[in-house]
Amino acid sequence: MSYQVLARKWRPRIFSELVGQEHVVRALSNALDNERLHHAYLFTGTRGVGKTTLARIFAKSLNCEKGVSATPCGECSICREVDEGRFIDLLEVDAASRTKVDQTRELLDNVPYSPVRGRYKVYLIDEVHMFSGGSFNALLKTLEEPPPHVKFILATTDPQKVPVTVLSRCLQFNLKRLPFEQIRNHLESILQREGLSYELSALGLLSRGADGSMRDALSLMDQAIAFGGGKVMEVDVRAMLGTIAQERIHDLLQLLTEGDAKGVLTRVAEMAELSPDFGGVLQELLALLHRVALVQAVPEALDDTIGDRERVSQLASQLAPADTQLFYQIGLIGQRDLPLAPDPRSGFEMVLLRMLAFRPESAPEPGPIRPAVVTGVKSAVENRSPPALSNTPKQTGRSNPAATESVELSQWHNVVGALKLGGIALQLANNCLFEAWDGKLLKLRLDSCHRQMHVASAEQRLHKALQDLTGEDVRLEIRVADLSDEAQATPAQTQAKAKQERQRIAEENMEKDPLVLAMKERFAAQILPGSIQLIDE
Repeated sequence: MSYQVLARKWRPRIFSELVGQEHVVRALSNALDNERLHHAYLFTGTRGVGKTTLARIFAKSLNCEKGVSATPCGECSICREVDEGRFIDLLEVDAASRTKVDQTRELLDNVPYSPVRGRYKVYLIDEVHMFSGGSFNALLKTLEEPPPHVKFILATTDPQKVPVTVLSRCLQFNLKRLPFEQIRNHLESILQREGLSYELSALGLLSRGADGSMRDALSLMDQAIAFGGGKVMEVDVRAMLGTIAQERIHDLLQLLTEGDAKGVLTRVAEMAELSPDFGGVLQELLALLHRVALVQAVPEALDDTIGDRERVSQLASQLAPADTQLFYQIGLIGQRDLPLAPDPRSGFEMVLLRMLAFRPESAPEPGPIRPAVVTGVKSAVENRSPPALSNTPKQTGRSNPAATESVELSQWHNVVGALKLGGIALQLANNCLFEAWDGKLLKLRLDSCHRQMHVASAEQRLHKALQDLTGEDVRLEIRVADLSDEAQATPAQTQAKAKQERQRIAEENMEKDPLVLAMKERFAAQILPGSIQLIDE
């Protein structure tokens, strides 16, 4: 016997076998069991979600020899003929091949005649939106008042193109895209019944690649079975789909979290050796960011279907929620623009570099105040020089070509300003207070409200930056403490206070600006509250 593809072999034959679409199944079942049958139905939804399958089950339920019921017997000759696609009173029409009005009229000429074998003659018109305007007009009258022995079932992936006059004559059911877990569970059930070996992680990749379509999922699984020689394994599916191992995506987000541009590009170069689909890699990164955002908002909402709950929770503690949202938004826009890039790899790299370039800092460095802008008017405000770095000469154990002087570590605010850090490591340093320094061990206290910043990778980067700055073998110890009662402010608090002061001065200078005063007097203009903003260098 010739091989039958999974999408046909496992096509549902009764309503209870259908995956998802419970809202449609319930309505149709109640209508059949209570014999409250409409003469025309419209099923809408994306490809592979069950529109044609529902129509065939409905036609079988209408014509089963044991009576109209939501549970056709599946054994009578009519049920078997419907399942085999040879029931004479089920007329399946592809609207794309019958766009001409003459062809539609020819189809409708047989409507008045009684069914040959069944109880009802069922017209299933697939992709009905492909009909021409004349074809729709030819259908209208028959669709509104068909003979009692005729039922129309229309299906379309684009209901916006169906005229309102047709929509108003039908009961419309919108079929949903199938959730990831429903697709994966169904694939697992089929493989178990087929007696084939598989890995759950591989099914997850297939389910995500199906994009809500069960038919696409089954077609991909057919391909995976052939590719893997009768087994569905993660390594084979990744090779088939051109996707990257999940661990590499986690590592990539870790590097983005740390602001490590060099590490990010190195990781992309390693991925490029596997010739992946960079559009798919970006989708996986977006999926991971979505999981991170879930943990940050509602920790218990995260499932462990992929087996990465611990790693996702770790990333969620390191990445600020604002950065998560920013990365996700940049990734979404980048996904749209990726086909326009000179090549997929460079486009993907630019998306990642854009995430790093536009990442908000925890607090701006004190520095010159820029011209403030309000409703198209610019006003220069006085420049303020940043505080000079106070260094105290000190004997060093080794020379450091980057530092001609050694920094006094007790002056922590000055130290932070001199460190070459970014990302979460800089935020960690900014939210610490100096505690003690004995010449070898530097002790810091981290504000408890920022405990999520105390991660190994950030501490390691801070430690290395301190050694590079001082030229000494500095040891670092950070402990979390409640700093709310401390008289001394952290660098982040000092910077925030400085920014507030700069904002106040900018607003005062704007109020005194001659051009602004003239516009107020001549045009009764007003400065919009909150519209004066500092522009950081």
